[in-house]
Amino acid sequence: MAAADEHHEEASPLLAPPANEKLPPAQDPVKGCADGVPVVMGEPVTAPAGAEPRESWDSGILSCLGRNDEFCSSDLEVCLLGSVAPCVLYGSNVERLAAAPGTFANSCLPYTGLYMLGNSLFGWNCLAPWFSHPTRTAIRRRYNLEGSFEAFTRQCGCCGGLAEDEERREHLEVACDLATHYFCHPCALCQEGRELRRRVPHPGFYGRSVVVMMPPTEQTMGRTM
Repeated sequence: MAAADEHHEEASPLLAPPANEKLPPAQDPVKGCADGVPVVMGEPVTAPAGAEPRESWDSGILSCLGRNDEFCSSDLEVCLLGSVAPCVLYGSNVERLAAAPGTFANSCLPYTGLYMLGNSLFGWNCLAPWFSHPTRTAIRRRYNLEGSFEAFTRQCGCCGGLAEDEERREHLEVACDLATHYFCHPCALCQEGRELRRRVPHPGFYGRSVVVMMPPTEQTMGRTM
């Protein structure tokens, strides 16, 4: 009985092993993947900070009337404003992005001055894009949208090292925002207008109740006996 107790005490896992006994090699944790999330020892590992995938824009930059599978009446308005009065469209975009009334004039008037100055001196709108491109950067950052440089690297499979560095990638994205406004200015304004109209209501509607008037129903007179 004493020998059995001694053997049980020696086999206890809570006791330190003898000095001459070799320990088994440590095994690597079981790794796998569940729904795209790395798993170690049966528990999902949280994704590192900043690894949240960015969304795509609701419509392409050349989709003048929005997406083919979803048409909004505001898309036609955005297309007309971008072609005829880009200053009004830009002011409307900034007003929706700022979510406060009164910012329309502060954005539209400087844009109009740069628009007229560029057309009078150089024959085309080459000054206003330098003023308006920060709005595209603000929209992209607020809604975590995919930038032009990231989309280029994803499609072509090159410059992966630059895309992984967040700071350098953001500098390149800002430069791409400027290039998009400079070379495709009306299309860039229209794309931003469509994106904001699908995400943000007009600030003029904040805090206001909408009353819907229904026409009276048709009434018929019945005979009484």
